Amino acid sequence: MSEPLPSSFDGHEQFQEETPLQKFGRRFKEEPWVPAGCAATCYALWRAYRSMKAGDSVEMNRMFRARIYAQGLTLLTVVAGGLYYRTERTQRREFEQALEIRKGQEKRDAWLRELEIRDKEDKEWRERHAAIEAAAKQAGKKPVLAEQDAARSVLEPSEEKYYGVLDAVRDLVSRRE
Repeated sequence: MSEPLPSSFDGHEQFQEETPLQKFGRRFKEEPWVPAGCAATCYALWRAYRSMKAGDSVEMNRMFRARIYAQGLTLLTVVAGGLYYRTERTQRREFEQALEIRKGQEKRDAWLRELEIRDKEDKEWRERHAAIEAAAKQAGKKPVLAEQDAARSVLEPSEEKYYGVLDAVRDLVSRRE
């Protein structure tokens, strides 16, 4: 989680950036009957399954009815919570959008700073090498830069013979013959 937001961040003083676990905890505190209804539904289904396996149709039908009541309770809780927390959720959504915009702007600003630093380094490098070339022309020599030599050695094949594993095996075989 990043640093806490200032209290005057777009008029959303009551909100703060939160992790998924914190969000789950907050939502659980706001609507504790939703997870309870889900758990009751699962329990009723499990009991109905056990009753079906045991052949007890009366208990199985009773548990299926209990499942329907538990799902109804869960649905009622979701709807009531949605109506009760509507304005807060709208405000939180606005806060999260403003937070995303701010993070995007910070990322863009950091990228621009990085580009400026790279541009400054490039200009310094060009000035340094222009000074080296000017000094070499004054001395009447052709400028030879170590960086150019290193680049040439990488690009041009070396005059030295490559001595690899196959060459070593050939030498061993030719010595024995």
